[in-house]
Amino acid sequence: MELLSEHGCHGGVQRFYQHQSVAIGLPMRFSVYLPPQALQPGAKPLPALFYLAGLTCTEETFAIKANAQRFAAEHGLILVGPDTSPRGAHVPGEADAWDFGVGAGFYVDAVETPWRMHWRMESYVADELFQLVTRELPADAARVGIFGHSMGGHGALVLAQRFPQRFRSVSAFAPIAAPSDCPWGVKAFTGYLGEDRSRWAQHDASALMRAQTSAPFPAGILIDQGLADKFLAEQLHPEVFEAACEKAGQPLTLRRHDGYDHGYYFISTFIADHVRHHAEQL
Repeated sequence: MELLSEHGCHGGVQRFYQHQSVAIGLPMRFSVYLPPQALQPGAKPLPALFYLAGLTCTEETFAIKANAQRFAAEHGLILVGPDTSPRGAHVPGEADAWDFGVGAGFYVDAVETPWRMHWRMESYVADELFQLVTRELPADAARVGIFGHSMGGHGALVLAQRFPQRFRSVSAFAPIAAPSDCPWGVKAFTGYLGEDRSRWAQHDASALMRAQTSAPFPAGILIDQGLADKFLAEQLHPEVFEAACEKAGQPLTLRRHDGYDHGYYFISTFIADHVRHHAEQL
């Protein structure tokens, strides 16, 4: 992997990398924050926390806007942030819409043409990037958590349930919690996965949780949702995931906040709680 840039940050370093992805078949970029504990001579592997960003974002968005590095440094956590989709595939129509194609990979492996060749974000995040980070960086493969925002919150809740052997803790900001039943999710799932709704259910956080026979994360899941979020009523549906968790006996802390919208002012306000949530479980 190629180091593109490095920046001192809260006693550690914020890095941006590029590598040739086998899963995607194209170059992919990702961000890594190494806290000061990782830079000490003879340092032992540290827990890592993957962050999945939302629609239109890149590997830089979270690193620049969330101020998570401060709290990762306090707790000794490595932060990893992949891009949100392939770029440079030159698939016809890939940039025609802001909520599908470039910047909108939805963290699934597409099965529909023409997307199936490169839009393989589930395999990329949960397998290839996981292996790369835990092999090449001082990250402990047995202590990895995952969280995200909006489309990335959907990705975090889904990948955590689909790969519990990889991700030991999970949280989300304003996740697309029931994508099979909202315009963003229906558009993405139809385009990437086809018309078969049984396939959709395998990538729907609420459907996956309803199918659980016991709590997959007994230490609890944390979700924060702003009540001034303009996407809440039509796109996000946290109450559906809340009901699914109740059915499965999954402990869930779903906090609803007056006055907060869908953006990074909201995320930066509560980011310390999320980093602490993962640090306690990892």
